[in-house]
Amino acid sequence: MPRRATKIVATLGPASSDPALLEKMIRAGVNVVRLNFSHGSAQDHIDRAQLVREASQRAGREVAIMADLQGPKIRVGKFAEGKVMLEPGEKFVLDASRTEPGDIKGVGLDYKELPRDVKAGDLLLLNDGLIVLTVDAVRGEEVHTTVKLGGELSNNKGINKQGGGLTAPALTAKDMEDIKTAMSFQADYVAVSFPKNATDMEMARQLCNVAAAPYKHKPGLIAKIERLEAIPNLDDILRVSDGIMVARGDLAVEVGNAAVPALQKRMIKMARAADKLVITATQMMESMIVNPVPTRAEVSDVANAVLDGTDAVMLSAETAAGKYPLETVEEMAKICVEAEKAEYKELEGDFSGKTFARIDQSIAMGALFTAHHLGAKAIVALTDSGSTPLWMSRHDIRVPIYALTPRLATQRKMALYRNVRPLLMDTSADRDTALDQAEGHLLRRDIVQSGDVYAITCGEPMGAPGGTNMLKICRVA
Repeated sequence: MPRRATKIVATLGPASSDPALLEKMIRAGVNVVRLNFSHGSAQDHIDRAQLVREASQRAGREVAIMADLQGPKIRVGKFAEGKVMLEPGEKFVLDASRTEPGDIKGVGLDYKELPRDVKAGDLLLLNDGLIVLTVDAVRGEEVHTTVKLGGELSNNKGINKQGGGLTAPALTAKDMEDIKTAMSFQADYVAVSFPKNATDMEMARQLCNVAAAPYKHKPGLIAKIERLEAIPNLDDILRVSDGIMVARGDLAVEVGNAAVPALQKRMIKMARAADKLVITATQMMESMIVNPVPTRAEVSDVANAVLDGTDAVMLSAETAAGKYPLETVEEMAKICVEAEKAEYKELEGDFSGKTFARIDQSIAMGALFTAHHLGAKAIVALTDSGSTPLWMSRHDIRVPIYALTPRLATQRKMALYRNVRPLLMDTSADRDTALDQAEGHLLRRDIVQSGDVYAITCGEPMGAPGGTNMLKICRVA
């Protein structure tokens, strides 16, 4: 399989829960498995995490597990018939106090605060914007609307307000319980739905750290950018997160479809500049839920995210519920490899006018620069925390980065870093022995051969976190 820098996140669901199929998907290129906490019980997720760990062991590739929290349920309630057909011009009432099932005249709400969050003239977008309601008036707990864009509305479909402004907190009581579940199997990443600001992410971080403490674990935190209010706070959200997800579904409903591509490019650029991770998600290969091949537009969409420098591209329903989960992963991997062959900007541009406050960061940059100009076969980072490979991965370079770590949790976390291949190696406390071990590792995997040049970074004393202070250029004997 050709080497690929961009990582693939696949969502686990009924279509991909067969152990043999999941193993094939990991072999085909899945780097991160997403568990969607909007569906299933706590035990379901614990069982699925076990399934992932076992499949990854059989495939001989460590993958990261990402627990994706549901966030606030801003949804309509259930209908007596399961669904209704709304026609333009009809009146429809969203009633927070309604307990009986809905009908053609109105429906109850899971989100009881809606009457406080809207006013006459607001536009409500239901079911990912396929249905549009204009608010006529708010009377007590009832939101009276006129159907602007009709269609079929079924049980529990989502509600967005155009222009944002729904007050629901990012973390619900269910999310808090789900964090405990995710930490019980040491999820490598937790994705937080609908954060509006840095405070939402700091609260999630605190809850994760408390729940993970008994397991001596610290997950990475991914902020899903899907609210209009999050856009002006992006710098602050990035500062307190480990990465962001460009969650194009809900975001498109709030800001309008046309605004999303430029926002996506901006977010990828901001994340990389802040030394943070970025995942591009939603409908990337949507047609492959039912078709064995993607559309040309989907191929371009995935390729453009790769060209912009995203760390990962994500599959949702395509692998969770689609007919062709394995084929979708294979197609996506092919698109990433082809896109990565394209022209890329000169590395020098990344360094002009930059100063580094930290020694380890300077070493990381020195390794990139030297390897690029020497035409090195590989860059090797001996790392405890994963920081040095992360900094290296923020820059476009054709030289593959191999991160050798003695910590399984660090290896799994680095599965999401662009252009980084994480490998487990019990680094010796003696520097020279560790360097010899590293070269042996590369030779056994046919990464380097006799005469090849590679760059290696490590810290002295060995094993001290944040201690990378040495760069060595080696030629294989």
